[in-house]
Amino acid sequence: MNAQISKVIDEIKKNIKGKDDVVTEILLAVLAGGHILLEDIPGVGKTTLALSLSKALSLDYKRVQFTPDVLPSDITGFTMYNQKSMQFEFHPGSAMCNLLLADEINRTSPKTQSALLEIMEEGRVTVDGVTHEVPSPFVVIATQNPFGSAGTQRLPESQLDRFMIRLSMGYPDHAAALQILREEAEGTNLQAVLSLEELRYMQQTVQSIYVDDSIYEFVVNFTEATRNSDYIELGLSPRGSKALLRIAKANAFLDARNFVSAADIVKQVFPVVSHRIVLSSKAKAKDVSAEQVLRNLLNEVRAPKI
Repeated sequence: MNAQISKVIDEIKKNIKGKDDVVTEILLAVLAGGHILLEDIPGVGKTTLALSLSKALSLDYKRVQFTPDVLPSDITGFTMYNQKSMQFEFHPGSAMCNLLLADEINRTSPKTQSALLEIMEEGRVTVDGVTHEVPSPFVVIATQNPFGSAGTQRLPESQLDRFMIRLSMGYPDHAAALQILREEAEGTNLQAVLSLEELRYMQQTVQSIYVDDSIYEFVVNFTEATRNSDYIELGLSPRGSKALLRIAKANAFLDARNFVSAADIVKQVFPVVSHRIVLSSKAKAKDVSAEQVLRNLLNEVRAPKI
């Protein structure tokens, strides 16, 4: 594993117990320049994870609790007339940071959701005809309560597609739960492991990871398989294919390799693809999960040996 990223993981583990796989996956998404959707019940450490990540990576951090009364201008910012200077001044919104925690994104209005997702896609905000670039890097970690919770509004597929990965933290195991209780009174002050400049350099390095033509073919074949499956009504989009390849590059970087292997693709299929597909009525009638469908497709699509 890359030595610097290993240090970041060790630092975050001081606050997050028993969730090494989740921490690693989120770091991969950050290296790949993507955004993260955490879908889970309250109280399992989603906010703590985002705050720990921001400290370890030297990221300017902001958190917004997405209630029904949150407005798009709270996210994008607004202009206000200054009587002293006799000019309109821009007041930045919450999105002007490196890491934005959009807490319970499915509790706010679709209009506010759309304002945030537009920034995620374009990396800038436009207020009263003036465009403002968001800081670089810019990462959104959005949390979402399970569907069926009171007061929630499900994100449409077009908006789910903007998130590179979807993860669930889940409850800690017995050993981790004991450790959490024992260390609660002590508290932990995390240290910055990477500077912003080092993180940007790593992101650029990830983009330059070599991809063989056979890997491109593998990704396209798998993408087409999701679109032709009887168990999938809505298959993987081109944006999803790009996200899969980008995070596979980050996975190769984490393993200290300068090329992408088929194993990098396979490893990232479930967190990248599962929230992007819609199962057909046939799959629902047979009670087949998205993970089962994707696993079967991976067995059918021939992987290159590189």
